[in-house]
Amino acid sequence: MEIIRFVFWEAVKIIGLVFLGLVATKAVAGLAAPKAWIKPALYALIMALAAVGAWEAGNDVAAQGYVWSCNSNLERGDLSKAYSNALQAVRLRPKNLSYWQTLIQVKTRLQQFQSVLDDEPAVRALSNGDLDELDEYQYALCSYFLGQYDKVVATTLRLIRQNPAYASPYVLQGLAYTAEKKYPEAQQSFLAVLQIFPNNQGAVEGLARAFYLGGNRQKALTVLDETAKFPFPPPVRQRFEALKGLYDQ
Repeated sequence: MEIIRFVFWEAVKIIGLVFLGLVATKAVAGLAAPKAWIKPALYALIMALAAVGAWEAGNDVAAQGYVWSCNSNLERGDLSKAYSNALQAVRLRPKNLSYWQTLIQVKTRLQQFQSVLDDEPAVRALSNGDLDELDEYQYALCSYFLGQYDKVVATTLRLIRQNPAYASPYVLQGLAYTAEKKYPEAQQSFLAVLQIFPNNQGAVEGLARAFYLGGNRQKALTVLDETAKFPFPPPVRQRFEALKGLYDQ
């Protein structure tokens, strides 16, 4: 559907460009110019404008083609080509926010965390200074992997205030507190999300780990035992059992 919509609008642009060129050419042909050089100059101007329009339309098509190729690369797990294609799309259309977001996604998967944060000013400018919650979360995630835990906590607190039902910031906040060895705060973060989503795997594992690292091994085991009340797929249950074996040593 996205491809059809894009092709339709690009076709509309090209048809409109051709139509305007024809109308302008016809108007110049019927013009009673007082000097001989005026008509050739107007024809040259029309051709130049048409060329610029065609160039812009061509860049639009090329940039979108790079993004489609990038998405295909991501599906196949070819991150190197995905990065190259996303970067080309941004270079062709640096004012297209969605292309920057695609590049961020690829860089995050490539663990280019500092590079993602370096791109934040450009993305924020295109968002009029107001990033959407997914972009904010991506930057917080990169900050976490770079060890910038205070920044992670500040961002996740803001995201939680904006959308209390958004689970991922609670989990990331808990991980940041755990990394700072603030285990009671980490436990509160994980418990907060489990009250909303009791079958959130990340929160369950994070809460058990926070209790264990905080010196409460029995409480960690209890957290994992209580997962029996909720539906988890077999691979996740196997992981919980493995964690129980680890924490019970």
